[in-house]
Amino acid sequence: MQLGLVRAGPRAPGAGVRFARAELDRVRAVAGFPDDLREQVETVGAAAAAEVLGVGPSRFTRLARCGHLVPVGYRINRYRAVVWLYLAAELRGFARSRPGLLKGSAPPEDRELVLAGADLRPRRWRERHVELLLRRTADPWDRAAVLASVLPEEVVRQSVPDEAERVLLSALAPPPPYGHPQAPAAAQVAERLLRADAPDEIDSYRTGLEFTLTGARCQSKTTGERGPT
Repeated sequence: MQLGLVRAGPRAPGAGVRFARAELDRVRAVAGFPDDLREQVETVGAAAAAEVLGVGPSRFTRLARCGHLVPVGYRINRYRAVVWLYLAAELRGFARSRPGLLKGSAPPEDRELVLAGADLRPRRWRERHVELLLRRTADPWDRAAVLASVLPEEVVRQSVPDEAERVLLSALAPPPPYGHPQAPAAAQVAERLLRADAPDEIDSYRTGLEFTLTGARCQSKTTGERGPT
């Protein structure tokens, strides 16, 4: 569902996600079901991902930290370390399209990132997560809530001074992604992954939030729906 392969139905207030039987029938009717669907959603950790690419663990880590490979999810292990997950199908596609990155020396831009100690995995995952969430709704208040959910609280307060609007955005905020831990200690680690941290990343989401809110407010004035009261 989070990858957009299965479309969820409208969410009733206070209820969980529901699916139309016709949507499930559509998914089942696709040629190659269920094996092709399983292949599309197969995820692997770093060790297995390196094997899929046919590279060593250190090269895989460098490719991932430099942003060439985008995680699709995460887990927090018993040591409270982030375990990134990757779509096996995307890794195979990357191996076909970018074979030059799987051997030889790293490109100059990658070497600069490595020397700087950069790790783009959280940022690239957030980009993907936000894009998937925005793709699932056209409602401007829902879209504003998605963008607000990845911003630090103080930035949201600055961008949304109206407390009633902030309450609405909080109520419409998307639930944590699949695999988000429930244990408090692990959840505290995972929460940091959900928030933008680099100044330029924060500015990008803040600009998107303010632009989307302008449209949401105009909709509320026109239709009287969804806006704060």
